[in-house]
Parts: sequence; structure tokens; C-alpha cells
Amino acid sequence: MAQGHAIQRHVRQSPRKMRLVIDLIRGKDVNEAIGILKFNKRLAAKQIAKTLKSAVSNAEQKAMAENERFDADSLVVAKATVNGGTPLKRIHAAAQGRATPIKKRTSHVEIHVRSKE
Repeated sequence: MAQGHAIQRHVRQSPRKMRLVIDLIRGKDVNEAIGILKFNKRLAAKQIAKTLKSAVSNAEQKAMAENERFDADSLVVAKATVNGGTPLKRIHAAAQGRATPIKKRTSHVEIHVRSKE
């Protein structure tokens, strides 16, 4: 049974926006998920597609190491999560010489794929 996962950390996009895209591919076939991400106009889709392709490649490498049969078409997105990363703390000039904090949020994307069997 082929399985693999990939984690991409500190993606410069807020987790809230990334979750809108990751919800579209959870539980889908890998080829269908790549198609959905390819034609999605959100910026997060590009980063998630990159992570998904890495997870498929990792599954292939793991299958080769264990001398198992591998078919990329039989893979399904088993688990896909987006968690918040460490925010970049910046300041913004405010009235009367003050500075107000800005949190530029980052995300951690984690995708697990496995065969349908």
C-alpha cells in the first residue's frame, strides 16, 4: 500500500485563505486534486499544488525503497491540513508618532496521500 506525505512550512499566506483551497481537495483523487488546483485562481493553490506533487513523489520514492508496486493514478488525498505558522511581526506608522503592530501570518501545509486499497 503506497503512502507518502509532505509538509511545507512558513508559507507566506494566511491560514484562513489557504484553508479555503485545501478544503476543495481533501478526500479527492490525486489527479482530480491537481486539476482543481491548476485551474483555481487563488494564490494559495500554487503552494498547495507544490506540496501535493511533493507528497506524490515521496510516496513513489517510499514504494521504490520497499520494492512495492506503485501507481500514481490510484492515490487519494487522505489528509490535508493547514495550520498557522509563526507570524512575521512588523510595525505600521500611526498618528502622532505612534507605531501599531501588524502580524503578517504564515501557514504550515501538510498533505498525506495513500492508495485507494
